[in-house]
Amino acid sequence: MRILLVGAGGVGTAITRIAARREYFDHMVVADYDLPRAKSAVAAAADPRFTAARIDAADSAAVTALLTEHECDILLNATDPRFVLPLFDAALAAGADYLDMAMSMSKPHPDRPYEEVGVKLGDDQFARAAEWAAKGRLALVGMGVEPGLADVFARYAADDLFDEIEEIGIRDGGNLTVDGYDFAPSFNIWTTIEECLNPPVIYEKDRGWYTTEPFSEPEVFDFPDGIGPVECVNVEHEEVVLVPRWIPAQRVTFKYGLGDDFIDKLKTLHALGVDSTEPVAVRTDLGTARVAPRDLVAAVLPDPAELGDRMHGKTCAGTWVKGRKDGKPREVYLYHVVDNQWSMSEYGSQAVVWQTAVNPVVALELLASGKWQGAGVLGPEAFEPRPYLDLLVEYGSPWGMREQ
Repeated sequence: MRILLVGAGGVGTAITRIAARREYFDHMVVADYDLPRAKSAVAAAADPRFTAARIDAADSAAVTALLTEHECDILLNATDPRFVLPLFDAALAAGADYLDMAMSMSKPHPDRPYEEVGVKLGDDQFARAAEWAAKGRLALVGMGVEPGLADVFARYAADDLFDEIEEIGIRDGGNLTVDGYDFAPSFNIWTTIEECLNPPVIYEKDRGWYTTEPFSEPEVFDFPDGIGPVECVNVEHEEVVLVPRWIPAQRVTFKYGLGDDFIDKLKTLHALGVDSTEPVAVRTDLGTARVAPRDLVAAVLPDPAELGDRMHGKTCAGTWVKGRKDGKPREVYLYHVVDNQWSMSEYGSQAVVWQTAVNPVVALELLASGKWQGAGVLGPEAFEPRPYLDLLVEYGSPWGMREQ
């Protein structure tokens, strides 16, 4: 397998460090708009199978040419959601497969954003599923940790743990702290703003998909491995649009443990209008520049990938499932916990980016071995879950299950 990795930020660099320990691929081209950053990610891998390249992820033709030049079998997208569609298109044009960790962006309903869906996450990709299938190519979408591993958990629960499913709820929380900062998000702030301030989507079998207010329906969820109770709220996320496509559940939700202080800061960014992605004119000593306010916010905040030495605690991603087995009620929480101290000492990557990065590397190995096969635009739920969960353990990162 020959891989083009686009994006050499925190997650991309963690991908190179994880993949370097595996033998299933022949070569990985690490491409980024910032060539020194791509070279740094390659240096972190310390493996001759990796090479660096410069690429503009928005330039589909250039990405297609790069895929063709290096005879890549698959494009792994480790950029933010703005670049999903040009990379998705480039892979198909080159006759390559495609894998991402976040799907094409949503657009709120123009008149009733907090009641009805507009364009859902991934709609633009699923609209082209027939074209991908006709060409015999696979686009595996939403294959990070959430979405990704959480969806694998949902499929495993449906296949092995339940006869009927009442609700599937993704629950994400942790007890991470960062020394020296009042506000230091542990993941890409551009993406965090997008998913937290958009209308959250909920699925109900009798109603379909609908939306609600950001940060709605707070609940306290008790996370395992010493993390403890964390208040979680509704947030827009891909699992809610992926899970119902393959798994018969009565209800699907996603709730994130953000904390009051984090929510207040996001609300302030929104109130000031600096969450906007529309460029505005800014006067500088070199003349007028057009800058998207959200990009400015990202520029002034610390790089999440560089926070690992200041970070303490654990992060947990998991899937809570409620239903019936053998005629009896059952609730389980399937989860994956990463301790920042472990990920830093073992890989030099902070816990949140490492947890995101390990999952596409595992998926690529299953595709390379033929244990996962498919064509079209497919989510993680479309594949057998057990080979994935077993391989994740082999990577030294076990998952757990708690009866509720």
